[in-house]
Amino acid sequence: MAPQPTGSRKRRVPAIEAAAASSSLQGAAPADGEGPLLPKKQKRQATRPSLVHYLKGREVGARSCAGLSSFEGELRGYAGQKLPELLRERQLALGPLNKVFASQWLNARQVVCGTKCNTLFVVDVQSGQITRIPLLRDRGVRLARAKPSCGIHAIELNPSKTLLATGGENPNSLAVYQLPTLDPVCLGDRHCHKDWILAIAWMSDTVAVSGSRDGTVALWRMDPDTFSGSIAWHNDAGLPVYAHIRPRDVVTISRVSTNPSNCMVRALAYSHKNQELGAVSQDGHFYLWKDLSTLSGLLFTRLPYCRENVCLTYSEELSLYAAGSQSHVSFLDPRQPQKDIWALCAREGVTGVRSLSFYQHIITIGTGHGCLLFYDVRAQKFLEERASASLDCSPLGPARKKLKLTCGRGWLNHDDLWMNYFGGMDNFPNALYTHCYNWPEMKLFVAGGPLPSGLHGNYAALWS
Repeated sequence: MAPQPTGSRKRRVPAIEAAAASSSLQGAAPADGEGPLLPKKQKRQATRPSLVHYLKGREVGARSCAGLSSFEGELRGYAGQKLPELLRERQLALGPLNKVFASQWLNARQVVCGTKCNTLFVVDVQSGQITRIPLLRDRGVRLARAKPSCGIHAIELNPSKTLLATGGENPNSLAVYQLPTLDPVCLGDRHCHKDWILAIAWMSDTVAVSGSRDGTVALWRMDPDTFSGSIAWHNDAGLPVYAHIRPRDVVTISRVSTNPSNCMVRALAYSHKNQELGAVSQDGHFYLWKDLSTLSGLLFTRLPYCRENVCLTYSEELSLYAAGSQSHVSFLDPRQPQKDIWALCAREGVTGVRSLSFYQHIITIGTGHGCLLFYDVRAQKFLEERASASLDCSPLGPARKKLKLTCGRGWLNHDDLWMNYFGGMDNFPNALYTHCYNWPEMKLFVAGGPLPSGLHGNYAALWS
């Protein structure tokens, strides 16, 4: 498809490459055939560069890599279990931006974020520098214009981290940028969603899906020719040029609710191992699609808690979906009967679950009351604080509290609405709408803002 001369001024974000170099084992050189042959028992095997690998290899006999790969999985699980209690907060100043809804790590020090005020920006977690990214604009005049102040609700990177998908200047449209330069690639603004895009998931490097407030799910295929070049196209005025595309397929979820506004697609999660796409609607219905070419339905079921289901995540290790509602996290394994859905109470006040993520068997829960909780799915209990050395002990042992990371105050605009309707309350908890881990660096980025829709403010922090 020929690109259309539409766009905004080019702003490149400095691409900071991660300093992660992989090492390979060097095998022993073969004998040259001269001189006496050494006995076989004197030949040395190639040593592994890690002491942990050596000790574990000695324990299992070093006959195969199965034991070592299993041990590496145990190490990752142990890290996921022990890291939260070691994290310490360092808040980041975002100025007057309003409520961060979405975030993703770009590299070891940069995070891309989207806000309610429809701002796409990259923040350097070391220096605090913020770089705004121009939004992609629809071609011509859209008949169904998006409502103001709805913002960017989703940001997702494809598996190879070469493309980024998010909302456009019109939040009904799907914008795709090339990484690491963040040059515009294409904009899905033709014959698609009639309301805000609330969720995005990549199924491959060139196939993405988007879920909308209008209750539709759209399938998009990117033409590799539009982003295969290393230099972005520009028109005579020096503005970047991007293609305007339409979805390959659009499906509408079943409207079983009496209130049409509750049928919106709030979250998507894709299983690369099982090649299936999960979605959750705000009224608590879970959908599963298997045929990715046509998005034909595979499963439809009702979750046990139906109020404010706003987030969804998937664990490849456990083959388990988790959906967050107003007071619970519901777990669903598509391989099991639908009646086997079980739920975890994650109530912190009455503010609900706002963000979820899996790592190994640990699920991180961002609440609407400004705190992070951590749940061990295998042990079926929350992570607990380390037992203190105080004398506050019961006959059954030291009392251990649920591990909870409480986030800072962030920034809140002290306007008339805050004064008139909230009595000038200064210490207002922030809803944690988004969080994302950088596991190689053992860092956690958390962001959000005040939960009431009328309040203007933000929170962002690096936990490390």
